[in-house]
Amino acid sequence: MKYSINAERAPEAIGPYSQGTTAGRLVFASGQLPISDRDKKSLVEGGIREQTERVIDIIESILEEVDCTLSDVAQTTVYLASLDDMDAMNEVYARRFTTPAPARAVVGVSELPLGALIEMDCVACR
Repeated sequence: MKYSINAERAPEAIGPYSQGTTAGRLVFASGQLPISDRDKKSLVEGGIREQTERVIDIIESILEEVDCTLSDVAQTTVYLASLDDMDAMNEVYARRFTTPAPARAVVGVSELPLGALIEMDCVACR
């Protein structure tokens, strides 16, 4: 059976989808943008490092709703508006996701909603 996750500390979905879902022991966090916690209609201030921190914070809050942590994440997909941001994103990512690091794909895209530099989704196992 599938259940929806709605975390108060995460921005509301900007389309017809859930922030996350669970199916059995699996937890799926939808693609998250670096939405500001002060203004839910704008991005967090700063560059790729700040945006990466915010996206991971949001994912962490979704996982916490089902008693998971970042260490439970098995796989992530990272979407970058510029692959030139890979090194800076990796600095934050490596600090936030402990070893063993999740499996990961990084995809360069031409554009992200709201002009974001990064979007990330994940799958965790509880």
